[in-house]
Amino acid sequence: MSNGEGCNMPSKSVTLKVDSDIYDKYREFCKKKGIVVSRQFEIMMEDHLKNGSVENGK
Repeated sequence: MSNGEGCNMPSKSVTLKVDSDIYDKYREFCKKKGIVVSRQFEIMMEDHLKNGSVENGK
């Protein structure tokens, strides 16, 4: 499922509505760690599909 380097899986652009403060803090966190926000979201989706559960999901 992973869309890692060297993989030619198609990607999709999405629009999400999230809390502005949380997003800004998370974006800064990712920047400091050298990680990409969109890839972290993709990993979270993969984990949820694999495990079949969501914490605090609505």
